[in-house]
Amino acid sequence: MVQCEMCGTETASPNRVKIEGAELDVCDECTDFGTEITQEETTSSTSTKYSTGSGSSSGTSAASGSGSGSTSSGGGGRRRDMFDDMEELAQDYDDRIRDARESAGLSQSELANQLNEKASLIRKLEHGDTLPSDDVQHKLERALDIDLTAGGGSDETEWEGGSATGEYTLGDMVERKD
Repeated sequence: MVQCEMCGTETASPNRVKIEGAELDVCDECTDFGTEITQEETTSSTSTKYSTGSGSSSGTSAASGSGSGSTSSGGGGRRRDMFDDMEELAQDYDDRIRDARESAGLSQSELANQLNEKASLIRKLEHGDTLPSDDVQHKLERALDIDLTAGGGSDETEWEGGSATGEYTLGDMVERKD
């Protein structure tokens, strides 16, 4: 018996399903969440994925390479994802917007009219109650000639340490509020 990779229930015959780009072995109930993959070697790859003995080397190596992450990969480099290309919003974006608006001599409603947005949105942004959408962020940056993204250089050096293995733990990422 193996566990369903989605809900964790024990199942005797898992189904190979593609869910949001990932191929998972799931129980009959979780099969509805994705598209079932029909292959000739479905049973052999399923049995070798969870076995510890000698099985087909291609199935075992594929499963161990994908399941263990970057620790066992010989490349040594970190895998890139879509978040690497995204710019992070500065933590003091609200102060930057307010200071730039005031230095331009505009009221919140005047800035809102200029951007074709609601004055309540500008108010919420300046109070830090809401985050600007990408569209509004670009409008604000152009209209007020400011940069609302966090500076990449100082933040990157702050996280260089990590743990001894080069990976980050939860403790490296958390800020305590004592």
